[in-house]
Amino acid sequence: MRNIFDLKSWFRKPDDLLIIGGPCSVESHEQLFDTALELSQISQVGILRGGIWKPRTRPASFEGVGEIGLQWMQEVKKQTGLLTMTEVATPEHTDLALKYGIDVLWIGARTVVNPFSVQILADSLRGVEIPVFIKNPIAPDVKLWIGAFERFSAAGLNYLGAIHRGFQDINAAPYRNNPLWEIPIELHRLCPDIPIITDISHICGCRDLLKDTAQKALDLATDGFMIESHCNPSKALTDSGQQIRPDDLKNMLNSLIIKCKTDDSCEQILQEMRNQINKIDEDLLLLLSKRMGLSTQIGAYKKEHNLTVLQLSRWKHILAEHIAQGKTLGLNEKLVTEIFESIHKDSIERQL
Repeated sequence: MRNIFDLKSWFRKPDDLLIIGGPCSVESHEQLFDTALELSQISQVGILRGGIWKPRTRPASFEGVGEIGLQWMQEVKKQTGLLTMTEVATPEHTDLALKYGIDVLWIGARTVVNPFSVQILADSLRGVEIPVFIKNPIAPDVKLWIGAFERFSAAGLNYLGAIHRGFQDINAAPYRNNPLWEIPIELHRLCPDIPIITDISHICGCRDLLKDTAQKALDLATDGFMIESHCNPSKALTDSGQQIRPDDLKNMLNSLIIKCKTDDSCEQILQEMRNQINKIDEDLLLLLSKRMGLSTQIGAYKKEHNLTVLQLSRWKHILAEHIAQGKTLGLNEKLVTEIFESIHKDSIERQL
């Protein structure tokens, strides 16, 4: 899967990050123009986003203005010079977006969960050279996410980018959608040529968390942000709590600390520490192999003496001990629990 998408080529002014800003929904001519004119004064903002069709959970909710909104986007592009971007979910959407000269498309999280829908959209764009950003599916499934890229790539689209917008999770608090940072990190490992930007608005769900979440994404080397911005957030027809005024967006962007991804002067020191980590990892694997060998022996002994494989009381006792010891060593309880639950599961399977 080849990708020649150069993020910087989409900036009005060259910068280190791609910033996409704009309202959750295009609501009116006045709302869009007022927001876009203010955003055009922020040097970091390169693309104006706006939802034309809104896939709402309940049908009685505001579901977007439709085609007329694309006409307004076309007008505002001429007036401000901002590139334009919207979500598409059907071939009819893509046809209309192309008709009105939308510069960039994105595929929403609810669409990405359905490979049939993704394939239909990929086929509808076959032969079109337009950047397409793909949001992560609402479930934390990196293979499903990669599958969407593969479908668009197979249809001949070369300009592909990823949007990390978090995942539905009953334990997401304080976020609206759990960021599960390990998922975009895994996507980057498997598909290093795909740029990944962070939709902090949908991750947070509220304005108070935006800055800290943006900084964390920067510390993890995001390629940019999608941030919902509205000229009057309190009056927004969708997701009012997570949108911010353009002037607040400007202040937030200026307050962020952008760290370099690589630094030759630091690379030698970092490599020495990485080598130490590599050696420790090798030792861990050797110890794990020895442990699993003993588990296999225990399984054979239990079978010979007609003993049950699962000793639940012992398992609860040793897990509690490991968690307690981990805390004294400064280790996170969740990390210790997940590690030993995985080891225990493999041990049970071996013994069975």
